[in-house]
Amino acid sequence: MHRVVIACVVLLIVVCGSGVLADGTAQTALARLFTAKQIEADWFADSFLQQVPASQVQTIVGQLVAQLGAFKSVKPEGAKYRVNFEHGDDLASIVLDPSGRITGLFFEAPLRYAANFQSAFDAFKQLPGSVSVYVADNGVQRVALAADKPLAVGSTFKLAVLNAVQQAIVTHSTSWTAVIKLNPQRKSLPSGVLQTWPDGAPLTVYSYAALMISQSDNTAADIMLDLAGRAAVERYGPRNRPFLTTREAFVLKDPRNSALLAQYRADDTARRMQLLSQIDALPLPDASMFSVVPQATDIEWFFTTQELCSLMSRVQSLPFMSINPGVAEAADWSRVAYKGGSEPGVLNLTTWVVSKNRTSHCVSATWNDDKMVDELEFFGLYKSLLSTLKS
Repeated sequence: MHRVVIACVVLLIVVCGSGVLADGTAQTALARLFTAKQIEADWFADSFLQQVPASQVQTIVGQLVAQLGAFKSVKPEGAKYRVNFEHGDDLASIVLDPSGRITGLFFEAPLRYAANFQSAFDAFKQLPGSVSVYVADNGVQRVALAADKPLAVGSTFKLAVLNAVQQAIVTHSTSWTAVIKLNPQRKSLPSGVLQTWPDGAPLTVYSYAALMISQSDNTAADIMLDLAGRAAVERYGPRNRPFLTTREAFVLKDPRNSALLAQYRADDTARRMQLLSQIDALPLPDASMFSVVPQATDIEWFFTTQELCSLMSRVQSLPFMSINPGVAEAADWSRVAYKGGSEPGVLNLTTWVVSKNRTSHCVSATWNDDKMVDELEFFGLYKSLLSTLKS
């Protein structure tokens, strides 16, 4: 699971491993996680335990039971398994090695059963901190909870960047097939992969945009912001001036740069703009320093959930918007477009779905708090709300 600021929302826990997946054995191994009093380390391959200790799996299993109620059963569902609980269910994937030890385990966002749409929506009101939810059907508002309140949204800001890039393509300033070399000065921290690629690697605008959305690649986002131009992106998020790159945000959040952060906070927009060259000249911090507690959450990107649905509406038809469906189960919908974002204390999920009867819905939900937010709880509430819109 990511614990890096300005990252995409990744679901729960995933450790990739090679091995065999024998249906009966895998089903039994998955059920054992929820029926045993204690999860044992020797159920897992060493390659798994090097990345995730058995105690963390125990914690996640406990969270699922606490949220969804008592475990009931595990049933195959295609290449995955549906884990059924008293008050909900979850899709899981599991991979075993030839000796039956777990090498890969993936729990998707849990689904907590809701009596109806209104009860699913009302559940968000119980969360601490600041919460905003907006739901539109065919472009018309259905319900709203503080939907006009700007909150920090993490990587969901990349919808504004994508809107600006798309406009640049419409005006023929660039094209999806234009090639841009990977600029080492624009390499950022994860999420994403481009920070590890060779300097000067040639990629098309389409490739950068697809990585920016599907993997929430921060380096791709910064290069696309450069391509569109900061002023052009600010037109889609006017309260965010200057509109920071992810690299600039990381540098400002670095505790070693506290004096620079204090100056940035005290300055007006024009003087902040003048500081950017100084910020860009500083090295990136270590990503691990952002994984524990919220840091400088005013150094962020602020949007209302209503604005995010508006931004999503203009780009949802792009094919790469469906590569990563987020917490939605793609099989439930004719089409899914998704972008989410998070850092400690910040979480947003924005999804455009088209039901089997061709009704379109946009659901955007943001949660901000001065302490770590419970991602599993939020995923469950959000997926429950989405599930009530399927018919």
